[in-house]
Amino acid sequence: MASRDLAESLLPGGGASASASASSSHDEYEERAYDSDDKVSISISDSEPDDDGDPGAPRGRPAFSWRKLWRFTGPGFLMCIGFLDPGNLEGDLQAGAAAGYQLLWLLLWATVMGALVQLLSARLGVVTGKHLAELCREEYPPWATRALWVMTELALVGADIQEVIGSAIAIKILSGGIVPLWGGVVITAFDCFIFLFLENYGVRKLEAFFGVLIATMAISFAIMFGETKPSGKELLIGLVVPKLSSKTIKQAVGIVGCIIMPHNVFLHSALVQSRKIDTKKKSRVQEAVYYYNIESILALIVSFFINICVTTVFAKGFYGSDKADNIGLENAGQYLQEKYGTVLFPVLYIWAIGLLASGQSSTITGTYAGQFVMGGFLNLRLKKWLRAVITRSFAIIPTMIVALFFDTEDPTMDVLNESLNVLQSIQIPFALIPLITLVSSEQLMGSFVVGPITKVISWIVTIFLMLINGYLILSFYTNEVRGAVVRSSLCVVLAVYLAFIIYLILRNTTLYSRLRSSVSKST
Repeated sequence: MASRDLAESLLPGGGASASASASSSHDEYEERAYDSDDKVSISISDSEPDDDGDPGAPRGRPAFSWRKLWRFTGPGFLMCIGFLDPGNLEGDLQAGAAAGYQLLWLLLWATVMGALVQLLSARLGVVTGKHLAELCREEYPPWATRALWVMTELALVGADIQEVIGSAIAIKILSGGIVPLWGGVVITAFDCFIFLFLENYGVRKLEAFFGVLIATMAISFAIMFGETKPSGKELLIGLVVPKLSSKTIKQAVGIVGCIIMPHNVFLHSALVQSRKIDTKKKSRVQEAVYYYNIESILALIVSFFINICVTTVFAKGFYGSDKADNIGLENAGQYLQEKYGTVLFPVLYIWAIGLLASGQSSTITGTYAGQFVMGGFLNLRLKKWLRAVITRSFAIIPTMIVALFFDTEDPTMDVLNESLNVLQSIQIPFALIPLITLVSSEQLMGSFVVGPITKVISWIVTIFLMLINGYLILSFYTNEVRGAVVRSSLCVVLAVYLAFIIYLILRNTTLYSRLRSSVSKST
């Protein structure tokens, strides 16, 4: 009896009567991104037409409204933080230092590819009323669901380690070195409690908090841009003229690899469910997709501006210098201070403030994504505080080990960062393939299924990203992996990895059905 009481206390709505539980439908026991009471109301007047209103009224999307756009604004800006985490900032500064303005065109097109993926994710969440992790649980057999969950959790842990370390570096700079790296990790670990505190006051308060952090990044890096004065002409040329040399391939791969974050795809499909949308009414779904598309694109424009500022600042300051090859998050601020000193403000602290906003915002959204991923894949109905603590522990424990045993200026840290980038990159197919498969399903999406052109473009983007990640894996395998036993073991793992990707691609095809039928007959 005691164990039952404990279990009920850990469930949302724990303590409800047994009779109420017995009368609940099965859906009430399934994990949902948001409870009905937590969702934001969209209607701005009771007189708005519905699909079930006047039969002679048009059934298309309602006319554009700025007030409606404001009510839908929020999820896209939380999503765009995945384009602004410390890993992305490090990719930006290294690209600027090593390649100057030459890779700005690639940053632009990588953002466009990321936008396509995120718009598909939002579309899936709005139309189905479920997020990607939930739909994967329903679409795939249990063994595949568990495998996808493990892969996504690994990507989350890899991203979170970099994000927490980025925050810890910023705290160390702002404290004048008084707070050690591990102390910054401990401070950052408590951001999940900030998240829980704000979430109790409603979704809009949480979104406003993230809006402040994004504004802090934009202002900080815009001030750096203004103080360092990069070349406007070179910036424009870099955006429109594609250039790529053998010396900058590593930075180019880093830019593309950092933009698409696997957990961000899962996150966005859940965030869009924070609004009350009647998925049974086509016009309401059309309206939600329309406004979310606008809001997401505006958010990604902001993220692109911030990434441009960081890249061009380091292009102006360090391209062609002897420091270009060894610059990273840990020494970027000091290099900036030595180069530019203080104009209006000390550039070291401006950099640290922007980095801290990046790290804090991305670690909190990582906690948010972790809750959706765990709840969706495993159908766990746990109270928010418990899920947040579990999700946070997955990342904080390995991050603390990193902070205690690695120095940020040690070359081993660079190898670790590269390993984490590879870890995240190899997980990308396990987010994109299910996403494209689901949004291409007419049975699931109905009239909102993506068209053939969008489908082809999505697969081209996915294959391109997989090739980019293949290059990363091959480079890491060639340069960092030593020993015949280790290499042989990794070859076996890689074979299983490729087999799983092929399974995900072919699962809903006629070829797979025929193969499965043939195997069934032969056995």
